[in-house]
Amino acid sequence: MKDFLKYTFASLLGTFLGLMLIGSIGLGGLMLLIFAAASSSKDAGPQVKDKSVLVLDLSLNITDSKPNRSTGAALQEALSDDEAGTVTLRTVLDSIESAKTDPKIVGIYLDGNSDSGATGLANLKEVRSALQSFRDAKKPIFAYDMDWNERDYYLGSVANTIAVNPYGTLEINGFSSQAMFLTGALQKYGVGVQVTRVGKYKSAVEPFLLTKMSPENRQQTQKLLGDIWGEYLQTVSPSRKLTVTQLQKIADSGGTLMADEALKNKLVDRVVYFDEVATEIKKLTGTDAEDKSFRQISLKNYAKVAESKNSTNADSKNQIAVIYAEGEIVDGEGGPTQVGGDRIAGELRKIREDNDVKSVVLRINSPGGSATAAEVIGREVVLTRQKKPVVVSMGNLAASGGYWMAMGSSKIYAEPNTITGSIGVFGMLLNVQNLAANNGLTWDVVKTAKFADNNTIARPKNPQELANIQRRVDRIYDRFITKVAQSRKLPKNKVQEIAQGRVWSGVAAKQLGLVDEIGGLEDAVKEAAKQAKLGDDWKLEEYPKRRTLEERLLEKFSGVSIASEPKLDPLTAEFKKMQEDLAVLKSMNDPQGIYARLPFNLRID
Repeated sequence: MKDFLKYTFASLLGTFLGLMLIGSIGLGGLMLLIFAAASSSKDAGPQVKDKSVLVLDLSLNITDSKPNRSTGAALQEALSDDEAGTVTLRTVLDSIESAKTDPKIVGIYLDGNSDSGATGLANLKEVRSALQSFRDAKKPIFAYDMDWNERDYYLGSVANTIAVNPYGTLEINGFSSQAMFLTGALQKYGVGVQVTRVGKYKSAVEPFLLTKMSPENRQQTQKLLGDIWGEYLQTVSPSRKLTVTQLQKIADSGGTLMADEALKNKLVDRVVYFDEVATEIKKLTGTDAEDKSFRQISLKNYAKVAESKNSTNADSKNQIAVIYAEGEIVDGEGGPTQVGGDRIAGELRKIREDNDVKSVVLRINSPGGSATAAEVIGREVVLTRQKKPVVVSMGNLAASGGYWMAMGSSKIYAEPNTITGSIGVFGMLLNVQNLAANNGLTWDVVKTAKFADNNTIARPKNPQELANIQRRVDRIYDRFITKVAQSRKLPKNKVQEIAQGRVWSGVAAKQLGLVDEIGGLEDAVKEAAKQAKLGDDWKLEEYPKRRTLEERLLEKFSGVSIASEPKLDPLTAEFKKMQEDLAVLKSMNDPQGIYARLPFNLRID
């Protein structure tokens, strides 16, 4: 409640100050101010000094596409020096690649802190590969943190020198996935839930029906976590000159090591304070000992330099379009954090008719959602493929509806720890009959046909209505597996075996024939260029196009919002998880009420 009041007050204050600003200088004056600030920023640009170290903040959230923030948030960023805590995967990869050959960059510093990022493991895998390539170019990487958690250590383990504070810790205790079940609460408040589904592993509905995992869901989650944890161990162990068995033994022996224990187990190289690490890096950069820190440039600032450096083919007429499908799949246009079926389909149609676009990379990072919207997008993928190559790159997850979008492409790439599959369908029907009755509410109905009111939430569905819905679910599931069989050139009976709503890791999906290659976004882009026979004569264009701040200001002006949030306490974090679970219900707008979606908010901790 304290945080809620604080941020509510801050938001209201920001809005008030914004209105005061408009009142004092006028909207026209404000626009001129913004344009002048933007122009000044673009003209100046960051400068890279000789012998600089590139700093990658491990708390950054690395996403596929740029966030669509509110106009108020964008305005705040334009008027301040604050940097948002989000950066795109391509920005990180391009910056590291540029730094590898930049004579002014002499190393990379991985800056850990108490606020760990929320970057998915597949994105971290690709960033780690880029860091390994940087190290292979004989440029050193330094990594330091007070308390190393597993996600940060996954990147940090690639460094030449890993350091931890003497009072710090290092966590390596394996992965877990804890699901929250809402069944008891729904029953308590009188909300009824009825389900139709296909696939014994389609566990998306379990939080609303059960009070613990079904045996099938436990089985598939155990296998998925085992694959992802195995990839983690196989990636980290060679960098630390340890075996997988040794790392597993450490995890089974307690998992959280004090600084001296981490050193003894060869997980870190040094136990030192930050100033001691800074002194060492100062020698590399030739910085005077009296200076507060070593010569450095942040990755977000360096990205602006790398962008101009890497734009060697800026005049090429051959484009590779990278289109991002990130978020919950919903029917219609969708919001800024959703994959709107009509919106993404429209982008694909536009790209298909653009003769300058020679090939397409569809980057998917989605748990699925509306089956109707997934089919709308999937159809456009097939039509686009008939005119030009369409290569899919699966990010952290491309499950159920996410896989539905992917299967009609020319080729599918996934990382070993990508969550995919979940080929299954379900329908979930809520009713508030008991809740209403307990509060004195009743309904009555007049209708002209037997099933005229079958969309009501005032009562449970009767057996015949449930049978009708189940028939639609069965039909859509059959279409799903038939399309998978045709697209992937697999026998339908085999698809039926590996479907059932079951989730798979990327490495397992490749073994099953659901994906073609293990690799990331960069690999997919290279494949798209290869299939279009472009050689080196091409440039990337990213879609959907984002409106500039100037364009949004012309449309409307909103109050200033808070750019970042502090680390949550454990109790607030659990409430936030529950909010996320309930928020999924708001995204369930499929016109038929049928969904192809991953188990609700599968989290790996």
